[in-house]
Amino acid sequence: MATLKDIATEAGVSLATVSRVLNDDPTLNVKEETKHRILEIAEKLEYKSTTSRKMQSAAVGQQHILALYSYQQELEINDPYYLAIRHGIETQCEKLGVELSNCYANATLPEGKKLTGVLIVGKPSSAVLRAATALTDNICFIDFHEPGSEYDSVDIDLSRISKQIIDFFIAQNVKRIGFIGGEDEPGKADIREAAFVEYGKLKGVVSEQDIWRGGFSSSSGYELAKTMLAQESWPAALFVASDSIAIGVLRAIHEKGLSIPQDISLISVNDIPTARFTFPPLSTVRIHSEMMGSQGVNLLLEKSRDGRALPLQVFVPSVLKLRGTTR
Repeated sequence: MATLKDIATEAGVSLATVSRVLNDDPTLNVKEETKHRILEIAEKLEYKSTTSRKMQSAAVGQQHILALYSYQQELEINDPYYLAIRHGIETQCEKLGVELSNCYANATLPEGKKLTGVLIVGKPSSAVLRAATALTDNICFIDFHEPGSEYDSVDIDLSRISKQIIDFFIAQNVKRIGFIGGEDEPGKADIREAAFVEYGKLKGVVSEQDIWRGGFSSSSGYELAKTMLAQESWPAALFVASDSIAIGVLRAIHEKGLSIPQDISLISVNDIPTARFTFPPLSTVRIHSEMMGSQGVNLLLEKSRDGRALPLQVFVPSVLKLRGTTR
């Protein structure tokens, strides 16, 4: 079983730093990148906190939250964004003495326990939503929201982010901006793509020929960018839907022999730890995904405690981090 020392050695930090990060010490002053690296290593080594086990045991019969993830757990390996959401949920439950059950796509739901509420991470299928509503009416979406829904949600304002990136490139006098992204549903644009196309066309810098959509992986980004660069011309700037996709896009651009950001520039989303170590370092929008998880827990407990009827919609703030892929 992995120990704090194992994590500290691999991360190159002190035991105290590892302990304070894993216990979500609010007084700790450490770089966000260091914190993410420690969390990734702890997950890789399958570290389990003894404190967590004790807190969970004490919580039995009190508060119990079920977290339903609308994707396979393997996705967390490829995209630390989702890992950080889960860590936020787990840390907050541990801090508040709440029992937590995690359940990934296609897994059997736990039975026999009274639930305080259900967190649904990512856009749920109709089957997942039906299963959740059969268990409780106290539901909170994370990383997804639906206007007019009767349930709470914690999300990021992807429409605002898309417009912010277009405005940034326009301010740099870019006349043609492209998009490389993924899709949650086959053949359907997600929120960031839809907002990008609508706002970009309004500003006269986006056209349908420069929209490329596949999966949310680095390999998909690589293949989409290769296809784009095989055309006679391509956009001078790109909005890439996630850092994981952008890593593949960078490789394709380098193989084409183009210079970044002189020949083509790009901005992605999430600010995963790897983003600072690509070549050149990725300009990206930092999403506080861990906070999304913890705030989802807070909303469930608050609604259960107070009997609140009105649904709340919380948007976690984001910030544009400019690095080497932009001028």
